[in-house]
Amino acid sequence: MDDDTPDEAFKELHTGDIGGWGVAQIAAGTGLAVYVIWTGFVQPGFRKVPLRLQVPYIPASRAQVDHVMNLLRGRKGGLVDLGSGDGRIVLEAHQQGFTPAVGYELNPWLLRLARFKAWRAGHHEKISYRREDLWKVDLTECKNITVFLAPSVLSLLQKKLEAELPEDALVIAGRFPFPDWTPFRVEGEGVHRAWAYNMQAQRQNSLKKNDSHQTQPQQ
Repeated sequence: MDDDTPDEAFKELHTGDIGGWGVAQIAAGTGLAVYVIWTGFVQPGFRKVPLRLQVPYIPASRAQVDHVMNLLRGRKGGLVDLGSGDGRIVLEAHQQGFTPAVGYELNPWLLRLARFKAWRAGHHEKISYRREDLWKVDLTECKNITVFLAPSVLSLLQKKLEAELPEDALVIAGRFPFPDWTPFRVEGEGVHRAWAYNMQAQRQNSLKKNDSHQTQPQQ
């Protein structure tokens, strides 16, 4: 199901030559250090990604994870986390009954860390972490989407989501909201805030905006 088995990931984390950057990523994911190295290095797997689409890894706090899960309460089925980092959202979603739970992440060290955490929790055979470009992921059957991404990425991602997601899909953004969407519910305060968006409502709002622009008299 995944490129690396949990045993291979565990071995690399403990005995492999992961280098300074791998150590920094793992330290950030385990709360041992504040993630500040982004300004000096480019994340592995992102070297071919345009600068404005690169997202520094900042792990979600416990409060952020809880707010996301609160917004998902009452939902069922699968869940997809775009830019899943160390996998904590995916792991929590699986533990709360979302199946399948899938995370997409380009950084290979974060993928290994996510798989190790799933293995340690005893869920590695039921969770999938994939090293794929989120812009190429087919979202047409995804009903529950979570994203913790930068505003520059969200402004472009909302177009992909509107084009591909089913009408009854729920999208949850953490840390930053989608710039052109209107949430129907918000959880938390400050940096711990999370926003929930109904896909059908967003499409209707987009159509209204397009219609209003077309009917405006030309100067």
